[in-house]
Amino acid sequence: MSYRLVVTEKPSVAQSIAKVLKVRNRKEGYLVGNGYFITWCVGHLVGLADAKEYDEKYEKWDLKDLPILPDPWKQAVNSGKLKQFHTVKALMSRLDVDVIICATDAGREGELIFRNVYHYSGCRIPFVRLWISSMEDSAISEGFRNLQPSQNYDALYQSALARSHADWLVGINATRLYTCRYHTLLRIGRVQTPVLAMLTERAEQIEHFQKTPYWNVHLTAEGLTVHREKIQSENEAEELSAKCRNQDLKIVSVEKKQKSTVQPRLYDLTSLQRDANRYFGYTAQQTLDAVQSLYEKKLCTYPRTDSQYLTEDMRDTVQNLIRICAQLGLFPSSTDFVPDIDRCINSKKVSDHHALLPTREIYTTDLSTLPEPETNILLQIAMRLLCSTAPVHMYEETVITAKCAEETFSCKGKTVLSSGWKMIEADFRKKAGKSMKMEEEAEPFSSLPKVSENQVLHNVSPEISRHFTSPPKPYTEDTLLSAMENAGKEDFDKDTEKKGLGTPATRAGIIESLVSSGYVKRKGKSLIPTTEGKNLISIVPVPFKSPSMTADWENALLQIEKRTLSADTFIAGITQMVRDLVTSTPSPTAEQLQLFSSSVKTKDSVGVCPWCGSDVYDGKSSYYCSSRECSFCLWKKNKFLECLKQPMTKKLAQELLKKGRIHSKKLYSQRTGKMFEADLVLTRTVDKEGNPTSSIQLDFGRSVRK
Repeated sequence: MSYRLVVTEKPSVAQSIAKVLKVRNRKEGYLVGNGYFITWCVGHLVGLADAKEYDEKYEKWDLKDLPILPDPWKQAVNSGKLKQFHTVKALMSRLDVDVIICATDAGREGELIFRNVYHYSGCRIPFVRLWISSMEDSAISEGFRNLQPSQNYDALYQSALARSHADWLVGINATRLYTCRYHTLLRIGRVQTPVLAMLTERAEQIEHFQKTPYWNVHLTAEGLTVHREKIQSENEAEELSAKCRNQDLKIVSVEKKQKSTVQPRLYDLTSLQRDANRYFGYTAQQTLDAVQSLYEKKLCTYPRTDSQYLTEDMRDTVQNLIRICAQLGLFPSSTDFVPDIDRCINSKKVSDHHALLPTREIYTTDLSTLPEPETNILLQIAMRLLCSTAPVHMYEETVITAKCAEETFSCKGKTVLSSGWKMIEADFRKKAGKSMKMEEEAEPFSSLPKVSENQVLHNVSPEISRHFTSPPKPYTEDTLLSAMENAGKEDFDKDTEKKGLGTPATRAGIIESLVSSGYVKRKGKSLIPTTEGKNLISIVPVPFKSPSMTADWENALLQIEKRTLSADTFIAGITQMVRDLVTSTPSPTAEQLQLFSSSVKTKDSVGVCPWCGSDVYDGKSSYYCSSRECSFCLWKKNKFLECLKQPMTKKLAQELLKKGRIHSKKLYSQRTGKMFEADLVLTRTVDKEGNPTSSIQLDFGRSVRK
């Protein structure tokens, strides 16, 4: 009997596919039945090897060894995932498997996850691609009926591979270069550092902003108030006020115009994250985690999309979805209009995945069983579908121009004619209730009393108000995501597809990395660069902190994906930049070294570094190795442990450093909502930029107990 092997990215996806394919027998690390093996990768099983795998001398960070330019590139199994890798490799080596189905996430990173394992295993079995935008049973069935040739995604893989190589080259070489030059760990990233530069530039604009006063003069007569704004001199404002006091106000013109506020587009991931930050105060990562969970629960479509449109063949599906969302009873205003689906349809603007949508499962799901963030995000997606197809918001704008003592004043008013899509957003705000962190936006101007042209109003009463120019606002995750998305776009033609800094799938991780590394801190909704972050940007050369340059790189990756640029050409450019960086970076001045000088006070050791044997100290945000040539650290804010409701305490850090693992009986499962026990194992892995990093893995087998 021959089998088909399905390789997914996560166990939960494997379970969903197994249900559709009627594969019921669970084994260690895979499922089998009905002519299928189904296994999973649990993220990146295989990644780029650490520098020391090319030469043992690279284990010690030394300037004379730079640049490190692998040729050929090596890969390695990520520590802590060996067992699952061997399971996948064994299945790929079976003689009774005649075809493999790549069912990892349908995107650049998902393609890389599968192909790294496929190639590292030495597999030669032909494979095809499952490419779907929803985990609904019907979508999975349709996807298996329309499996795609693997060759269709070769360019996507080349783009992903080029991205990983570029991140490794910049991350390894720049981080080692600056760490050795400045004798303290300084992390440089291909995308992370330009984002930090944007935050630093904004902070400097705020810091150096000098506010200047200005004055407004307001005249009130018979219930109407008109204004003269932005007067630069207080004396001028007082003279104008005195000139108009008790005079007549003549209406020169009353202009009325009907205007509209068009419906918002459907959500892509970035716009969803931006609005969730405004509505609920969620970080980009919190929103990504919530929407990814909703996707795996079959409640929304593929989340990491960069499109805000739908394809022509989705018209009937969307019509049905709108009806389902309206029937939920959560958006009563949605029943008052006939949806306009045409404005959401544009097949030319859909590449890999269409815009984010709820699925039909929303109708049969008890939303009260979902965690609050998931409920809020799901309703937000449903609300946007209804808003996007609702009528425009119509209003009448009135502009009154008047004269007093030969001086001109004016005012604006607004009357809503038809609320349109804004009524549905109001329903959403009401439903979200206490979760809503954003106050309802006040109208910029309200209705005015009725007056007519040439009408004269008597006995003017003037008033002066003093104001100051405002500095730029600190970036929030909302505004930073927008800035990342639009970085460098002014350098491209209007019709050119542009990618900005990072991708929808990576931007949340970039922000979290800056925070966890101590270069950025959160203050309310604001993202503020720390002193360490500002100091780092002050010494990094322009090409490695330029948002527009990095946006150029991201667009080059898009060209590789579209087969208009070779990956070799792109990597050659990155390699030359790295060479230039190493040869042209001068030795730091005494003043620059002082920026990164460490405190000389004696510190208590938490334990011994498992990488180099030096002391590990208790820092502000991490437990870090005291050796300036070693990058080992344990972050106190560990997302993986937070999900398990296990804080990274000093005692836990000490035990991990001493034994390498610790048994815990009080770990929380987000899937079941129950506590479980397992070993927490300290492992060494490599991040996306090629830097060695420590991580915590679960082991349900052998454990070391007290």
